[in-house]
Amino acid sequence: MLETADIIKKVRLLELRSRKLASDVFSGEYHSAFKGKGMSFKEVREYAAGDDIRFIDWNVSARFGHPFSKVFEEERELTVMLLVDISLSTNFGTVYARKRDLATELAAVLAFSAVNNGDKIGVIFYSDKVEGYIPPKKGRQHALYIVRQLLTKEPVGKGTEVTQALRYFTNATRQVSIAFVLSDFLDGVYEDALRVASKKHDIIGLKLYDHMDMELPAAGLMEVQDAETGERRIIDSSSKYVRYQYQQEFFKATEYATQTFRKAGADLLHVKTGDDYVKVLQRFFLSRHR
Repeated sequence: MLETADIIKKVRLLELRSRKLASDVFSGEYHSAFKGKGMSFKEVREYAAGDDIRFIDWNVSARFGHPFSKVFEEERELTVMLLVDISLSTNFGTVYARKRDLATELAAVLAFSAVNNGDKIGVIFYSDKVEGYIPPKKGRQHALYIVRQLLTKEPVGKGTEVTQALRYFTNATRQVSIAFVLSDFLDGVYEDALRVASKKHDIIGLKLYDHMDMELPAAGLMEVQDAETGERRIIDSSSKYVRYQYQQEFFKATEYATQTFRKAGADLLHVKTGDDYVKVLQRFFLSRHR
């Protein structure tokens, strides 16, 4: 467990990095990637060359004897929800950091991106059950509270059940929202829940994985333990067949996630520990803007 002084230090460091990325790197991309609720009337001003004639306010124009145009602005306020997997499997990581640390950084950057754009941001923490819920609000202090919870929240459950988080999100969120689902997706039964959630909300998955989730090193006899079930076994990692089977299990789970999100009409990003997640998010935001 982190001491209070360590938590404060980590919150400040994560805030500095996340706010800088949100303002310097993702500001325009985030704004363009996600549309608001529509356009609302702002004001009337004198007609200028190039204005759309469809927006001429004929009543005002007749009153003043020359043309005036209506000006509209985008209704920007959005609700963004972060569904963050804190199951025990996310504590694994061999390059740079754990998957849990990567999820924390990604969630912090997304939180400050939302706050910088005046959007509401909320969080659902989950394992094989819903571990916590932070209702969506605006503001820097709210984002800092989220960061603190990202750093300190410990699960009661051990496994991963994405369905639990998606169903809770669907039932708890009435307004149309943008939801980022951060997980290693070591779960294969969330197809129905994702399809239902995607009918109303804009869902983006962030599949987090480590190099050793995909590739087992040839290190001879190894005792391994499943972090979520506690099961232990001895494996011979020097066997090409054992390493092949291990890799195929990873590809199977990845393919299921890819196809499930595609069928639901949702996006899925793949982010590996040690890789530059900034580039992954940038490419996604830019692709949304096209």
